Amino acid sequence: MTLFVGMFVLGSSELLVVGVLNVIAADLRVSIPEAGGLVSALALGLAIGGPLLTALTIRLDRRTVLIGALVLFTAATLVAVWTSSYGLFVVVRVVTGALQGLFIAAGFAVGTSVVPPERMGRAISAVFGGITISAALGVPLGTLVGQQLGWRGSFVALAVLSVVALVATVAVVPSVPSAAGGFASQARYAFAPRVLAVLLLDFVLFTGVFTALTYLTPFLESVVGVTGAVLSAFLLAYGVATAVGSVGGGRFADRNASVTVIVATVGTTAALLALYLVGASAFAVVVALVGLGLFAMGGVPSLQHRTISLAGPGAALAQPLPASAANLGIAVGAFAGGVAIDRVDVSAAVLTGVGIAVVAIVLAIATSRLAPREVPVAEPVA
Repeated sequence: MTLFVGMFVLGSSELLVVGVLNVIAADLRVSIPEAGGLVSALALGLAIGGPLLTALTIRLDRRTVLIGALVLFTAATLVAVWTSSYGLFVVVRVVTGALQGLFIAAGFAVGTSVVPPERMGRAISAVFGGITISAALGVPLGTLVGQQLGWRGSFVALAVLSVVALVATVAVVPSVPSAAGGFASQARYAFAPRVLAVLLLDFVLFTGVFTALTYLTPFLESVVGVTGAVLSAFLLAYGVATAVGSVGGGRFADRNASVTVIVATVGTTAALLALYLVGASAFAVVVALVGLGLFAMGGVPSLQHRTISLAGPGAALAQPLPASAANLGIAVGAFAGGVAIDRVDVSAAVLTGVGIAVVAIVLAIATSRLAPREVPVAEPVA
């Protein structure tokens, strides 16, 4: 539960800016597109900084890493509250993203260390569930606070919650020694071709999803014809589905992670295609969005499970890599969707996402038979 709370807080920080983007832009005297760079800054920090910080702290106790990440996250959040400099805010977002990636890696390591191997998927989903719940509930609530008290008020609330998570971590989380070996000995396993193949699948899948999802609001407004409270209800339906999918997906990961990845990828592609085909029917669009949330996020625990399993002795270093691959996919997907809209219309972004997701199906099938490398007893891993 403590790790869930920590993930919820850090997950809220990732998307909170989206809900108060116009307020931040006005306060810092920058354009909306410039303010949007704060989202990209955090994604870049998570994708690159997360693995780097994990490598630098690879020999530290995981409990110490969690505590340190939360302390620095709280400090960075308070800097964001006090600053009036857009440039410094961008730097803070990069640092925050890197700390989030570090916390994710350490959180997964702690979560999976206290359960037997056959329950690893459920441990992963329990930890990751904090991020998806934050998208479904934390971000809307934070946005409401931001609209009422200003964006700085929502970030103050975020800092307070991070202190709560810090206290809980100090009080509850046990000591979890670092894995054997340093960066060099783990890197050969964490960046092995079989692991990179699954990370490529992760990247392509999230590229397809966010090619469409980034522009979901204009799609709902212009194609489906919903606005205001109804549009918010559509987004909430998707958010709840992602939470249910990510939390429930752990059980399927424990049963057969490879098959679950294939099913999730096929289901995600089908949901995107349905979204494109049934845009004229509001009810059908809700069903498609629920399916998209369930399948896309339901496969995340299995992708994490596969990455850790295939990395073997390099699992500690590989922990943040799926999140990095997904965030790179989100960035590329947003760009691809924007190009599709500029050249055709908003529906083209959804159709482009379908095409990319089809590639993910091929990769899911191709990687399903990959197995961890057997490490001979005589081979040193430290």
